[in-house]
Amino acid sequence: MTHFTRRALITSLAALPFAGGAFSAPSAYALQPRKSNVGFSYQLAGKPSKGNMPVKRASVMIDVQALEKSSIDVEVDVKRAKTGFIFATEALKAASVLDAKNFPTIRFRSTTIRLNGNGRLSDGAEIDGRMTIKGITRPVTLQAALFRQAGTQANDLSQLSFRVNGRISRAAFGATGYADLVDDAIELDITARVKRN
Repeated sequence: MTHFTRRALITSLAALPFAGGAFSAPSAYALQPRKSNVGFSYQLAGKPSKGNMPVKRASVMIDVQALEKSSIDVEVDVKRAKTGFIFATEALKAASVLDAKNFPTIRFRSTTIRLNGNGRLSDGAEIDGRMTIKGITRPVTLQAALFRQAGTQANDLSQLSFRVNGRISRAAFGATGYADLVDDAIELDITARVKRN
């Protein structure tokens, strides 16, 4: 995965709210699957552990002049989830946790984007949305950032990256298995690279 430099992030965040008139309406962006990933972390027997799931599909609409009108709809592939341990990976996909056989995807759909501070992405944003896990849909609020991909020109918004972070309760979605070993709180770290259609 390509790393983002601090300078590229700051430059791109500053540039996005002031894009020119060519982007006066929301633009559709296509997912770059090989550059996108959902990372998650959890406590396993009291020790921090990590895993990841590939992004299967994403519908991204970005309005750089009115960022609150943007939207995302992301699905991740539960069947291809991985952790650092074979046992943990199989347990994750088991019927008592994510039940990958019957519910092969997890979906997040944004409903509202709220910009913090002065309405600039550099001040951060919150995304309210609906997350569906094991057929159960619950409201969640995640933290978001949007920026240019490293290596692109300052005024080139054709390739963007977004990161979405937050915490969810697995029990709220019926993923209660192995509660004696795995804590309820799951930290999410979604990175998706997209390219304007």
